[in-house]
Amino acid sequence: MTKDSLLKTIRSPADLKTMTDEELTCLSEEIRQKIVETVAQNGGHLASNLGVVELTVALHSVFDAPKDKIIWDVGHQCYAHKILTGRCDRIDTIRKEDGLSGFPKHSESEYDSFNTGHSSTSISAAYGIACAEAMKKSDACTIAVIGDGALSGGLAYEGLNNAGRSGKNLIVILNDNKMSISQNVGSMARYLSKIRIRPSYLKAKNKVLRLENVPVIGKPVTSGIKGFKDWMRDDLLGQKNNIFEQFGFVYYGPFDGHDITELRTALKAAKGKHAPVLIHVRTKKGKGYEYAERNPKSFHGVSSFDVETGAPKPSAKGYSEAFGQTLCELAETNQQICAITAAMSIGTGLNRFAKKYKDRFFDVGIAEEHAVTFAAGLASGGMIPVFAVYSTFLQRSYDQILHDAALQNLHLVLAVDRAGVVGEDGETHQGIYDVAFLQTIPHVTIYAPACFAELELYLRKALLHTEGVVAVRYPRGGELMLPLDWQASQKPFVMTGEEDARILLVTYGREFSQAYLAGQLLQRQGVSVKILKLNTVCPLPEAAVEAAGNFRQVVFLEEGIRSGGVGENFGLRLYQQGFGGTYTLIAIEDCVSQATTEAALRHCGLDGEGVAQKILNDLAEEENDDGRQKTTGSAGG
Repeated sequence: MTKDSLLKTIRSPADLKTMTDEELTCLSEEIRQKIVETVAQNGGHLASNLGVVELTVALHSVFDAPKDKIIWDVGHQCYAHKILTGRCDRIDTIRKEDGLSGFPKHSESEYDSFNTGHSSTSISAAYGIACAEAMKKSDACTIAVIGDGALSGGLAYEGLNNAGRSGKNLIVILNDNKMSISQNVGSMARYLSKIRIRPSYLKAKNKVLRLENVPVIGKPVTSGIKGFKDWMRDDLLGQKNNIFEQFGFVYYGPFDGHDITELRTALKAAKGKHAPVLIHVRTKKGKGYEYAERNPKSFHGVSSFDVETGAPKPSAKGYSEAFGQTLCELAETNQQICAITAAMSIGTGLNRFAKKYKDRFFDVGIAEEHAVTFAAGLASGGMIPVFAVYSTFLQRSYDQILHDAALQNLHLVLAVDRAGVVGEDGETHQGIYDVAFLQTIPHVTIYAPACFAELELYLRKALLHTEGVVAVRYPRGGELMLPLDWQASQKPFVMTGEEDARILLVTYGREFSQAYLAGQLLQRQGVSVKILKLNTVCPLPEAAVEAAGNFRQVVFLEEGIRSGGVGENFGLRLYQQGFGGTYTLIAIEDCVSQATTEAALRHCGLDGEGVAQKILNDLAEEENDDGRQKTTGSAGG
């Protein structure tokens, strides 16, 4: 069998069972090349996927998925898994509309045991699955694959704490690609772990355990052997402080995460334990692709790029960059300003701040809950903390925002990046819920800029002129079309459009550009509209509601969830003031599937053309109703 033909022969993980370790190693290289080519075209997560290729191959060659359940923490490293589980011929559709998801998705394949997208969830989910399997009297294994970065999330330790003492058939794979996890994983510990997973050692251990049944001498002999082993591990080698063993796991490792033979031996040993086992493997992010190996952070999540040079395809300046630049400028003259990230310094535009103001920059790891409470502590100490975080990850901090910050009316700023529809990452990453849940928290102000100038203006206002918890939310990507004479304003709302208009479009943030486009299209059809743009969406400006009451038809456009959103609040206030016209809310009903941002907005009816057509259809229906009423009235007379 030639190297070039290996990948073509894989229809399911069962095809790996008959391959030699050498063939599996060659297959891994093919998969790696396939991933590089795919991500170069589609964008996605590259470095993390390249780092787990051999581990994925080894897992599927040893275990029997889908009977055995594999849960990928975060899930952005599942590309090789998808290739091996019958989806290789569709891998070029990954992250595209109607294509494969960039994350595990059970509705897509039975091999995707649990939907993931956020960090630190795998151990808890796997423990739940393992308990369910035990109650069904199943001998299936459950495997959680978690990275060392995800271990900075508290949920991972809650899972370890509950699972370790359970005795359930659970295996946790610690994919260590960045940092040392424990002091006791030196060369001798690794050597002993290799011995412990050898079949000959396991057989010998079972024979020793059977000695316990020998009358008179059995228990003293086995007790002596166990005591000698414990002394070797605890005192001579200093292993008694291994945190995973303290949690109740049998610990194997660390192992070379790119050595198929070593990985398969360890996995087979863990499979035979039928107890909680943690296997520590060391991998290299970006393995096999030079540019990703040299700079794994930049190649974590990427847009399309040139495979030969590693250079990304040109893109315009984005909001994250504009935010980072503005924050640096403000911090230069204000020593109280601090910046916090949850392992996303590059993604949130804080990399420049991190270099320039090292003593005021804090990367807390993947721990959004801690980040907010830590920020509250900084605020209570007289600092002005800014927590830059993607909208989808801010969800994890709801209790901390409410309990630790807002109820104490502490002043901290939430720089909510990727607000609104984000596109190809799908349901788990859309930033469409932050306004709805932040509105429920007291002492919270939410600003929604629609251009870089407004972002600078409202970030300054949030830091220096607003009390309490302040969220400044902005989208992924760059600026969109705005009126030619548009000027950033500090007013809570602004209005633009035709003076004699009886139709009012109300919106905020990036959706203002779609409202403006809709207005231009309607004007060409002889329909005049006015646009009310909210700059402050919470608390809702009462004057904005009063102004809307003067129109015959009000249409609210919201790039966010309908239930609990600004649009619902605005409509309620409008009718409470005696509004007698028609109110229409165009918003997102529940979630947004993967697609480009443009396509997703179109599907939700939030694109300019769709909004314009909706209004034209409503007007036509209204005219038809009037015509029918007149006809009915004449006949009755």
